[in-house]
Amino acid sequence: MKMGKEKNAAVDSPIYDARTLGAPKMLVLGVQHLFAMFGATVLVPILTGLSVSATLLFAGLATLFMHLVTGKKVPVFLGSSFAFLGGYAAVVASGAEAGLSQSEALPYACIGVACAGLLYLVLSAVCKAFGSKTVMRYFPPVVTGPIIIAIGLILAPSAINNCSTNWWIALVAIVVVIVCNIWGKGMIKIVPILMGVLVSYLVAGITGNVDFSGVKAAAWIGLPVQMKDTVFGLLTSGNVNGGLVVSSIIMIVPIAFATMMEHVGDISAISGAIEKNLIEDPGLHRTLIGDGIGTKIAALFGAPANTTYGENTGVLVLTKVYDPLVVRIAAYFAIILSFCPKFAALISAMPAATIGGVSIILYGMISAVGVRNMVENHTDFQKSRNVIVAAVILGLALGVNFSANGSISFAVGSMNIALSGIAVASIVGIVLNAILPDKREEYMPNTENSSSLGKF
Repeated sequence: MKMGKEKNAAVDSPIYDARTLGAPKMLVLGVQHLFAMFGATVLVPILTGLSVSATLLFAGLATLFMHLVTGKKVPVFLGSSFAFLGGYAAVVASGAEAGLSQSEALPYACIGVACAGLLYLVLSAVCKAFGSKTVMRYFPPVVTGPIIIAIGLILAPSAINNCSTNWWIALVAIVVVIVCNIWGKGMIKIVPILMGVLVSYLVAGITGNVDFSGVKAAAWIGLPVQMKDTVFGLLTSGNVNGGLVVSSIIMIVPIAFATMMEHVGDISAISGAIEKNLIEDPGLHRTLIGDGIGTKIAALFGAPANTTYGENTGVLVLTKVYDPLVVRIAAYFAIILSFCPKFAALISAMPAATIGGVSIILYGMISAVGVRNMVENHTDFQKSRNVIVAAVILGLALGVNFSANGSISFAVGSMNIALSGIAVASIVGIVLNAILPDKREEYMPNTENSSSLGKF
């Protein structure tokens, strides 16, 4: 009995934690998580027109709130969600038809995102009422695995596009990450992403491939939130377009089905990575509350929707440092740096090739985790129904995303609703899994024999 307890204690402990690493190394690891999420998190406001500084602030605050709600047990970072990009674009287009500029239309989109956050609370309540095991029957690996795979594959072209701006700079990032992770010693081995970013950025700067003019012009200190860009600023303006409010809610809220699926998949993947069943303890209902409220508050203050970040899951896999404190350190850094426009400009000046090189590895990790999610949970592909579910999810997610329109659009009255490939695949996958004949069993992610995840 004593031996069993010792074995369980060893399994429950991360390979590295705050006690063994010490404060200086934990700070460096926190910076690595910051860099891992920074490129993608900042890219969303750049693409949508939202504030970069507000994005950093509420990514950090949402992450800390998530850790508070989950009892500091989940090493997850909440960054900007790409799933809502189509929704922002659709609302901005509708606003243009109503005579509104992009900056004037974005608060309407934020209203829709805030309402989408409410769906998380609904699913959380269902989990609390009926139990996570019951809810997870509708989110087995045959559903979550292909979605995670598709997320990585859909992101991969953006990494290649970034790399194509300067393949030599991208290759520097890729080579440094691989060398540090495979042959590195000590601290170098567990900060490969940070080393890849720093070395590639340095090489780009030395070779004249970085434009620092924006950094010189930026102020050192500034407020990250401007009231005119928030939902509150819109509602107090006295000039609210009610029709556009309704349209934005209808266009954006359905996207939450995709992000909730991503949430379940990420929590399942992290559970396998750190060898702890996070869906059971602290519970899926708690992680959903953290993600949903984080998204709602961020949207109200003019920041993008939040989501659990696969990039940071990739860092966990590479470094084998699972202590949630590392992620909270990254959140604190994000909050502090949101008040420094000059730093935001410095990161924005980072060559796209550097981000692309690192992202190729991280996005590939996401898809690899999806594959492993199915393998370690013994998904039976001898069953035709499982093959069909996985095939339809992958086909729809990739096919719709890379189609001419990049989405499936349909009219509801006078309004046009567009669903992304991930949204369509998530909804169809859940429905197919529910209605196709199969023996219904309670499902919880298998967290045994999960150490191999670090070998990808």
